[in-house]
Amino acid sequence: MRIGLVAGPWIPVPPVAYGGTERVVDSLARGFAAAGHEVVLAAPSDSTCPVPLVPGMRPAQPGGLGSTITELSHVARAYEAMDGVDIIHDHTLAGPLYLQRPQQVPVVTTIHGPLNTEAVDIYRAIGRRAAVIAISRDQCSRAPGVPVTRVIHHGMDVASVPMGSGSGGYLCFVGRACQDKGLLEAIMVARDAGMPLRIAVKMREQEELRYFHEVIEPLLGPNEDFVGEVDDAAKYRLMGEALAFLNPIQWPEPFGLVMIEALATGTPVIGTAVGSAPEIIDHGRTGFLGRTELLAGFVQEAAGLSRAACRKIAKDRFGEERMVNEHLWLFGKLLAGEMPSGVPDTVGLHQNL
Repeated sequence: MRIGLVAGPWIPVPPVAYGGTERVVDSLARGFAAAGHEVVLAAPSDSTCPVPLVPGMRPAQPGGLGSTITELSHVARAYEAMDGVDIIHDHTLAGPLYLQRPQQVPVVTTIHGPLNTEAVDIYRAIGRRAAVIAISRDQCSRAPGVPVTRVIHHGMDVASVPMGSGSGGYLCFVGRACQDKGLLEAIMVARDAGMPLRIAVKMREQEELRYFHEVIEPLLGPNEDFVGEVDDAAKYRLMGEALAFLNPIQWPEPFGLVMIEALATGTPVIGTAVGSAPEIIDHGRTGFLGRTELLAGFVQEAAGLSRAACRKIAKDRFGEERMVNEHLWLFGKLLAGEMPSGVPDTVGLHQNL
């Protein structure tokens, strides 16, 4: 196959630091190419993914995150280069609705964000003209009216992540500085457990800065070590030496990529049982899930979990190869004209994964 991939205009592929969607796109591009397929990637011009990049794209524009005109301009340039591909996998919101795309070329899109009321309207419209991939069963269940073609969990290259020893004597938190990610709750959990907490957060957007300076910064004390935003190497060291990774999210996150990153280092995850977390973490085996007020009580139990098992499950269930193969299977079905017209029974769909 000749596969066209379209990433968003906001962050390079792969990202230098924060950027979950861009990590997934990078893994897919590399994986498709490694499987012998031709790949052309439309992404910001400062991307370094080692596949052919669409020329004439602009550099990443993080300051315009969410801007309609920025995304539409990016999409228009991306689709000009998609003539001749067999299938397009689009990771933007606007792209699957773009009218000037190549005719007779199937388009697949992945829902990376929450299916709120506005997003449901958009993906219902997209589903009339494109195949739709959900990234978790929980995400899919929150909008039964969206015609999801397949549920495919994210994956990552576990072999590229060093195994940690868990001997650092601390808990850690990695995420964005916002209420949804549970940074405030992580601080409280670590204090209740009597364990130091190391904190690495993305803090670039105005709302992230406001939340950190108004809510988090006044609380920081000797129990917290704030290290800021880190690159991959520093992140994996931080995770790998932690006794456990805290993920007390306060919203139904569609897929928590950071959880499988922690498992890849061998570090168990302690978090709230919301969103996709129960699909990723095996309670009592790769971590513990529960209500926020119960999480501190799991810390000592987490110390007794097998780090080797955490890493093996990350590789077996959330490895890059599995994710790539599931996408290629779907692409083959679509090119053979076998796209389902919708999946009314999501339970049956999940059992087929």
